Amino acid sequence: MNNRPVKRSLTLKGHRTSVSLEDDFWSAFREIAAAEDKPINLLAAEIDAERGVDCGLASAIRLYVLRHFRSRA
Repeated sequence: MNNRPVKRSLTLKGHRTSVSLEDDFWSAFREIAAAEDKPINLLAAEIDAERGVDCGLASAIRLYVLRHFRSRA
């Protein structure tokens, strides 16, 4: 298991971008997208649209994952 963030590519609104996420967060993010029957790029775009200017995309994804699983507990 890799505990260091790994850069991963996404496409948001037709533009390529990258986020650095740890393997556990990336796996959980993909799991959520699959459970919601959404492509990972669409879910990332939704998170991107809702995040504030003071929050980076990788942090916003981590918070989304955390809140998702907390709400299920």
